[in-house]
Amino acid sequence: MSSLQFSSLLLEISNQLNEEQLGRMKFLCHDIGKRALENIKNGTQLFLVLREKGKLRADKTEYLSELLKSIERNDLSDKLDSWTESGSGDVDDQPDAAERAKLNVATDVIAENLGKKWRKLGRKLGLTDVKLESVSRRHTDLEETARELLKEWRKSRRAEARASDLVAALRACELNLTADNVEDSLQTL
Repeated sequence: MSSLQFSSLLLEISNQLNEEQLGRMKFLCHDIGKRALENIKNGTQLFLVLREKGKLRADKTEYLSELLKSIERNDLSDKLDSWTESGSGDVDDQPDAAERAKLNVATDVIAENLGKKWRKLGRKLGLTDVKLESVSRRHTDLEETARELLKEWRKSRRAEARASDLVAALRACELNLTADNVEDSLQTL
């Protein structure tokens, strides 16, 4: 993993932020310090301060991702998350390739079948109500909401994410048909 690649990604994100969006991000970073925030004139400067404060690294992008979502730049947040999930981030923080394949299959099946009970599953998976509300605000389509929910769960669990945990949570929510569909789909791998 190259720090140059990560810096290039941050530069690309910075170039897509306008002045108003940068101002809103700075407002949300109240714990950085007023004087430091006053001197920030572009995204790259903000990202440097976040790195200095330990809030941003190639293997720690959640804070920046949440900032981008908060200013309604889901496209940039998704780009950052995709970069991290694609293996450009720290490989030790991701499940092995076989488990990632299982998680991808499980995600597809769950997203297609979950429906309105996505919040119940999210709580069973240990996501906070704040995180669930954030997911709800970003999507109106139930399938996309379920995908986002599972993406957030995978980010929170990192290398510990397992398809078997998803099946267990589905069964705990009495969503046995969906759990059976996931297990059937996993047998084809």
